[in-house]
Amino acid sequence: MSNAQLLNFDRKTMTNKRKLRIVLDSVVAVSAFLTEGIAADMVSQCQESVYLYTTEEILQETRRVLLDKPHIRNRYNYSSEKVEVFIKHLRNISTVVAQLPDIRVIERDPKDDIIISCAVAASADYIISRDKDLLDLGSYREIQIVSPEEFIRILNEQKAQ
Repeated sequence: MSNAQLLNFDRKTMTNKRKLRIVLDSVVAVSAFLTEGIAADMVSQCQESVYLYTTEEILQETRRVLLDKPHIRNRYNYSSEKVEVFIKHLRNISTVVAQLPDIRVIERDPKDDIIISCAVAASADYIISRDKDLLDLGSYREIQIVSPEEFIRILNEQKAQ
């Protein structure tokens, strides 16, 4: 193989195998904690297949939902300690973005703007969400907003290349 062919091969391999940058909303993070479904699979794949970005606000919202919603705690029967271990794990596998742009896109629920701000600051490829307002938006700039199921399909397609 010539040097030019090797260079092109290396570029193609690097492009096809580039780790995607993603942001999970707190609903997906909560689902990952509560069930062994697609959201949990995504979190487990974060270290090998994607770069995960989050904010302190997203982590705190995840913690708040898991600790302060009695109907959820009663249904799934978990301890506060288990929640803290999960939040620590999310923090360890994520890059926590501190400097966020002031973005206002979601009129119905402005609290969702933090997800978009995090994704913009991280130059994310995808926002993974179950939030209707975010999913209805579909994309923001170059960032695609997809469900966990759609993202797993995208990830599997990328791995097959």
